[in-house]
Amino acid sequence: MGGLKIGESKVIESRETQDGTMIRRRRVSLDGKHRFTTYERIERPGMMVLKRSGSREVFDHEKLMSAVRNSVGKYFESDLDVQNVVEKVEEAIYAIGRDEVSSKAIGEKILEVLSETNDMAYVRFVSVFRGFKTLDELEQSIAEQRKRLQERKKRKD
Repeated sequence: MGGLKIGESKVIESRETQDGTMIRRRRVSLDGKHRFTTYERIERPGMMVLKRSGSREVFDHEKLMSAVRNSVGKYFESDLDVQNVVEKVEEAIYAIGRDEVSSKAIGEKILEVLSETNDMAYVRFVSVFRGFKTLDELEQSIAEQRKRLQERKKRKD
């Protein structure tokens, strides 16, 4: 008894995801007995990440997803919310238009996105990312985040 093999299904429906980063395909086996969904991620050109140590590694979406999930995932209602943060960060770093980006720049983009989406996740991430050693540093960061939040509310009104 084997599973489905590649090529033994046909596409019955294709849709781009809401954010435009993936294609969702609804499929059916050739014998018509099995229906399933596949997702295809749009492949981007390779980008290298320059680490603090000076080493380089290939940018990895899954590694970024795991890092965000592990560091601040508990501040989100679902994994989909974390995925949305990661996709915004990824879009921003690819928009820079270079084939190499520093891990520090990625961290700054994460902070930027979190500051717009989740206050508690932002405070947690910034305290670790910036290596706060005192309550004063944390309090200053919280005050800055509150100011950004007030500015956003003013723009909405």
